[in-house]
Amino acid sequence: MRKIIDEYILNFPSAWQFEVGGAIDDAVKAFSRDHQLGLRAVKGTVVACVGGIKWLLAAVPWLVLILAVGALAWRQTKKWYVGVFYAAMMTFVGCCGFWGEMIETLSVVIAAVLLCTALGFPLGVMLAMSDKANGVVRPILDTMQTMPSWVYLVPAVILFGVGMTPALLATTIYAIVPMVRMTSHGLLYVDAEMVEAARAFGSTRFQTLIKIQIPQAAPTIMAGVNQTIMMAMSMVVTCALIGAKGLGMEILVATNRVDMGKSLFPGICIVIVAIILDRLTQAAVRREEVATDG
Repeated sequence: MRKIIDEYILNFPSAWQFEVGGAIDDAVKAFSRDHQLGLRAVKGTVVACVGGIKWLLAAVPWLVLILAVGALAWRQTKKWYVGVFYAAMMTFVGCCGFWGEMIETLSVVIAAVLLCTALGFPLGVMLAMSDKANGVVRPILDTMQTMPSWVYLVPAVILFGVGMTPALLATTIYAIVPMVRMTSHGLLYVDAEMVEAARAFGSTRFQTLIKIQIPQAAPTIMAGVNQTIMMAMSMVVTCALIGAKGLGMEILVATNRVDMGKSLFPGICIVIVAIILDRLTQAAVRREEVATDG
């Protein structure tokens, strides 16, 4: 009797438990072996794209990039001191000796955001246009959003090895959800009277989408881009675990050496880059809202 209580009441029955992950691991590894040529092509494409973005950023003189950030901040906010402050923050990153690492980080973030936008925007439009697609995809998005970001690293490494490609893949999977959700949300809540008026005047569903719904939903879509950028930035340190270079790698190395000073300043630089990207995209959202209301 006591054995029954111990095995079936106080503890979960061991006879009911099954092996976790074995079949999934075997399937992913088999896919990696059977599709090596295609995976190498994908890896080469990713490396070329991220390398191209990095080359473009590195080709811009540091002073020009700082002045461009300051000018853009001034133009977006209409406040000269904001532009000066953002330029000073960028200068601080260079003074810390992490300018090259910042370029590495930005190249991955920009590539991930572009990929999330290219994939997430049409997917969000599809969810807004089809209730069936929305019912199927939304639970998947819920799972992707609540899944710990570390989980995405394992299959990415199995498929592509360590380096920039798995980092971009994991970042894209983690950061694409807000782009899809905000695009769908923005299109669904466009003023119904405007949509009805467009259709009454003979606009097709596609014409209504392009000329009415997307322009009206632009502020919400831009908010989705903003959230995608922030989620991509949050993966910087995590992706350093699989060989992604940049500011995250500096933090990882310093942490392994238990060097608080050397881990603090790369972290501050990540915060600076995130603040600048966040504030500039938020300003773009506000401008879209003003233009839409007008």
